[in-house]
Amino acid sequence: MPICKVDGVEVEFEPGMNVLQVAELAGKEIPRFCYHERLSIAGNCRMCLVEVKPGPPKPQASCALPAAENMEIFTDTPMVKKARHGVMEFLLINHPLDCPICDQGGECDLQDQAMGYGRDDSRYADNKRAVEEKFMGPLIKTVMTRCIQCTRCVRFITEVAGVPDIGLISRGEDVEITTYLDKAVASELSANIIDLCPVGALTSKPYAFNARPWELKKTESVDVMDALGSAIRVDARGSAVLRVLPRVNEDINEEWISDKTRYAVDGLARQRLDRPFIREAGKLRPATWSEALETVAAKLKATAPERIGVIAGELQDAESMKAVLDLFRGLGVQSTDCREDGMALGDGPRASWLFNSTLAGIEDADVVLLVGTNPRLEAPVLNARLRKRWLAGALKIGVIGEALDLTYPYEYLGAGPKSLSGLGKAKGDFVTALKSAKAPAIIVGAGALNRADSAAVLKAAAATAKAFGMTWNVLHSAASRVGGLDLGFTPGPGGKNAAELAAKGGADLLFLLGADEIDTSVSRAFTVYLGTHGDRGAHTADVILPGAAYTEKNGLYVNTEGRVQQGVRAVFPKGEAKEDWAILRALSERLGAKLPYDSLDALRAKLFADHPSFGRIDHVDGPAGAAGLDLGALGGKGDLSDAAFASAVTAFYQSNAIARASVTMAECAAQASGAARIAAE
Repeated sequence: MPICKVDGVEVEFEPGMNVLQVAELAGKEIPRFCYHERLSIAGNCRMCLVEVKPGPPKPQASCALPAAENMEIFTDTPMVKKARHGVMEFLLINHPLDCPICDQGGECDLQDQAMGYGRDDSRYADNKRAVEEKFMGPLIKTVMTRCIQCTRCVRFITEVAGVPDIGLISRGEDVEITTYLDKAVASELSANIIDLCPVGALTSKPYAFNARPWELKKTESVDVMDALGSAIRVDARGSAVLRVLPRVNEDINEEWISDKTRYAVDGLARQRLDRPFIREAGKLRPATWSEALETVAAKLKATAPERIGVIAGELQDAESMKAVLDLFRGLGVQSTDCREDGMALGDGPRASWLFNSTLAGIEDADVVLLVGTNPRLEAPVLNARLRKRWLAGALKIGVIGEALDLTYPYEYLGAGPKSLSGLGKAKGDFVTALKSAKAPAIIVGAGALNRADSAAVLKAAAATAKAFGMTWNVLHSAASRVGGLDLGFTPGPGGKNAAELAAKGGADLLFLLGADEIDTSVSRAFTVYLGTHGDRGAHTADVILPGAAYTEKNGLYVNTEGRVQQGVRAVFPKGEAKEDWAILRALSERLGAKLPYDSLDALRAKLFADHPSFGRIDHVDGPAGAAGLDLGALGGKGDLSDAAFASAVTAFYQSNAIARASVTMAECAAQASGAARIAAE
């Protein structure tokens, strides 16, 4: 590898690195505002100036200068120090003295770097420039007078999000960042520009003036708003979760999160179930824990096991599903299901329901076929990875399903299953590329596997993948789905699935473990709901047992690629609510079928013993795990329907109980529907 010197110390670097990256390899701190390693290089803030030899006798922008063999880089010479002081002075000419009222205070790059590289006085007495505020939607608050025109927001929205709604206009003193027509930024990743903004020009509108960073307790956890399991940090003060921010995880979300992950958290405090309830004479009344558990236990004892059904919801942790399975299988109940949408998967090998390419590994694919999925809504961060791969000029994408704006071009191959089964005989650039591809992959969405003909669709998709040598990937939309399938949370011998249990006469007693995405109102069964919100599941419940949300308990979640991750409690459950496994443990004692664990550690020990895959925290099998997968054995008999595929997620901002309780998500949904209506007109 080539070698250069940084302040007299020799450093080896990879070809193609810039001077800033090489200096950081040597442990030197280089200030910057416009440079970001995941965005294109703009080179317009000039804060990263260094001195380079051989080269002209003047400071140079290290972010835009390629490193070369035998180059000498100086980061702390008098010339460099004077240049940085000058640049900082220019940046502060028009910047207002808003620090006491600015939400960026305490997390502001400009504040930090002004302390290290700024002057202690100003030589400018003229009035500061004022810039009109811009409307960017319900999530992003703008104070554009603070903007230093680093263009990070412009580059992110254009390059990563793929929605060029923000731009830089005018020249000289009149230059400003704008949305052109004062429209909301139409991206599911839009709020990431708040993290990218190095000053207080773009801040969080829902979080405005709520807290200072040093007041918050910071907890590292994982997201449950989709099946990716993005790495997040939950910031709380007292008993309230105030915000969620992304953590860097190169294998999953890089450093981005969706707007729903970030802003649905106000739903954690609204419409919450904070005490047990029992329905009498058609109305719910508050009850004690003892009374509620005794009522449920008495009803369970009086009901035959074959007339009892259990449905797990989409936000559940593995421990709660394990506890409910142990309890009800111990009672002889076989009608258990974690697939509220009726997904066909669950009977084959583990690799049959995983995203085997892995989320980071999909960037190695050269051809991708999307079947019955809209990754922009089902997994926005994954969609950004696909766009990144396409931008590199190394990916061709084909779509069978809805024709939608995915933020990158693709070849539309058809709307329904018939297009899938006839792909081998089709013509076009995509099929030609597929036949010669070195690393092709298929991504099958939940929208293709939750239909009446899903078994036949699964068989056709698997046959297509086998014919073209594609890596098999299933993109789930529910955070609990892979964990439930790994646990075997599917109907046992003679058991009924979720749709059969929810039908009229399907069961005499239904136990809903956070199940809010299935309509059980016609079943007329005695319904017990263990969950967090007064949502669909609670509306039909005869007994309500208040549980803990994902920020209120320690729990394991398995993402769509099969990676086991740990969610960590940031705050305690609301009111009288308790952790789900503890409620089930107390119920088991009243049933005379006491579960064999008294603590979360004991429960996890049994979980790991019964299902070893849960003990491999942060491990993913990847393509090697799918090497022995027999694609020819997947699916079942049946005729393919003519009905077009539809995405499993149609209302992105209202996809679960927490999001539906969120005022911020309601505003986003209204904004999105209004934009869609205007576009249609």
